[in-house]
Amino acid sequence: MSDFHPACCAPLREHWPLPIPMPGARLVSTLFQADQLQPGDFVSCAIPGVPGVAKRKCEYLAGRLCARHALHALTGQPGVPAVGEDRAPRWPAGVVGSITHSHGQAAALVASTEHWRGLGIDLERLLSAERSQRLRGEILTAGERQRLEQLEPALHPWLTTLTFSAKESLFKALYPLVGQRFYFQDAELLDWDPAGRLRLGLLRDLGDEWRAGAQLEGQFGTLGEQLLTVVATPASPG
Repeated sequence: MSDFHPACCAPLREHWPLPIPMPGARLVSTLFQADQLQPGDFVSCAIPGVPGVAKRKCEYLAGRLCARHALHALTGQPGVPAVGEDRAPRWPAGVVGSITHSHGQAAALVASTEHWRGLGIDLERLLSAERSQRLRGEILTAGERQRLEQLEPALHPWLTTLTFSAKESLFKALYPLVGQRFYFQDAELLDWDPAGRLRLGLLRDLGDEWRAGAQLEGQFGTLGEQLLTVVATPASPG
């Protein structure tokens, strides 16, 4: 596959900036600059354009370039996921995936359904102390707020950002499986460790399979100066 990339995007990078390997998964990231986007970039990249301002267009282009490269690395076919009616990416048969972009970085994670049923990936810049305090009531459950208060105040912005990002990844991993939207108060970050593991629990039923009390594993690391989280649901055995 051609390594061509537009001037608004840095060369694509296939790597694994997370602590726990995932069998059958490929992660590709890039940096992008919206002010460098050119009118012909979508055509040059053979990716259908999207409406919106330059920032929206550039982050979409960067995310789809990462997805195409990751798909090619996984399957040998450089497809571009279409956009569904719900705005979520539509992946080819036999593949699950997720795309994220935040403050000049984009990444895509894809994997075979032989290993994984759902994937969610999210990039977030660390919340400021003021913003984390303002958003705490929206992002955190009562239990999460109680656990937060047991930590040093200096850690509050980081843990609030981790909780926000982990729940975003959880939504991306489960939404294609449950077909219904859910929100920050519908799940809880139960624990995490310095090695980069995290565990989430559902606080409401999401269909017959995903009941309140179900737990999902995830992980976190850094990509550049931003926090990166992944939540994945393994394929059923057999």
